[in-house]
Amino acid sequence: MKGLADDASCSVALLDGAVALGDVVENHIYEQTMAEKSMFFVADLGVVMRRHVLWQTHMTQIRPHYTVRCNTSPAVIELLAALGTGFVCANKSELELVLGFGVPSEDIVYSGVCKQLSQIKYAAKNGINLLVCDNEAELRKIARCHPSAKLLLQVATEASSQGEELAVTPGSSLKECRHLLDSAKELGLQVVGARFHIPASCDDPEVYTHAVSDARCVFDMGEDVGFSMKVLDIGGGFSGSEDQLQQIEGAVRPLMQLYFPASSGVSVVAEPGAFFVSSAFTLAVNIVAKEVVSRDRRGQSHDEPSANDEPEFLYYMSDGVYGSFASKLTDALIPAPTVHKGPGPEEPVFSSSLWGPSGDDLDQVVEQCLLPELSVGDWLLFPRAGAYGLGQPCSSSPDSDVPPVYYFISTGDWFQMQEAGVTQEITVKSFSLIPYFLHSSQSEGALSVPA
Repeated sequence: MKGLADDASCSVALLDGAVALGDVVENHIYEQTMAEKSMFFVADLGVVMRRHVLWQTHMTQIRPHYTVRCNTSPAVIELLAALGTGFVCANKSELELVLGFGVPSEDIVYSGVCKQLSQIKYAAKNGINLLVCDNEAELRKIARCHPSAKLLLQVATEASSQGEELAVTPGSSLKECRHLLDSAKELGLQVVGARFHIPASCDDPEVYTHAVSDARCVFDMGEDVGFSMKVLDIGGGFSGSEDQLQQIEGAVRPLMQLYFPASSGVSVVAEPGAFFVSSAFTLAVNIVAKEVVSRDRRGQSHDEPSANDEPEFLYYMSDGVYGSFASKLTDALIPAPTVHKGPGPEEPVFSSSLWGPSGDDLDQVVEQCLLPELSVGDWLLFPRAGAYGLGQPCSSSPDSDVPPVYYFISTGDWFQMQEAGVTQEITVKSFSLIPYFLHSSQSEGALSVPA
């Protein structure tokens, strides 16, 4: 995917104080309907900026490295780079995207679990030296293709073995870490620190106690072998909730003071992804088909359910789990949407399920929710849609099935960014700010700002 640095610009609508998110959504629904289109994102870049401020408030000693695979939107990458975050990349395309915005190579962590030889060579060629590793086979590939790499050993945590979702979390035990440290020494590689990951689904703060303690053991073992251990990466798992952020900070801060005090010279980083982008994006999709199914005959649709049998509605949307709802394939819970034309206070609601357009049994987005009866052509809005489902935003092909992304920022947020030192002229040169106007009675054309 091309980044903004490769394109002419990314248009960002500048909203005055009288224009709200609902106005922007309404405006683009009107435009999309006129153009016979059926889905789009709206993205508030001010939310991304405010999440950065929130992080700086609560996690003052931990530098964020944004997880690029969470959302590869070039506008997000450029903004976060301007705000001074680092980045975590899992493959060559992500490395290219981040490097395209002039991010220094020392601010990039290459974290792919199974790295291709060609991609390790690409990292070496571009001076990306900080690589994550958790097994001897990876050590040998890195020694062959990137002998000057600086490694972070992936340490398994107690959360790694709890539950089906967490079982795939990579990492090595302390015993295996000792073997890897010895092997790295024999291969002439440098190990500079450790990384662990606590999933967002784990709400036990004690897991951090054990994880940080294990990381300290890895540091001690590395120093015994002769390595200079200077980087601790506490991974991701930040859902976006301020309460969760405070809980993690409360759990981690005393541990850092105990095991990694400022006097140790250890740099502590983290890998927030959804934290920055989830609430910044709203997805609008269209109802393209519907079925009515009686509760006692589920699966047998018919047009006229009996008077004594409350119907259930199956709605098919213009996008599904093979597109913008891809996170559903990893068992993520998709919250129920809101209806663009909200129901009146007396309007009845019915049990409903929401499906993608493929007709595949796996393409169920929301298993059950309560909605008023909808018609084909109605719109549904999914908030908090910015993580793990954006596909290829900023696609300019008119025939692309990828939803377009319409970026905006309020004048208040833009002024706050400038106060923080982020200016269009200096650091976000690819942003093209355009004053935003609403349709007047849906008859006069508004200024369209597709990305």
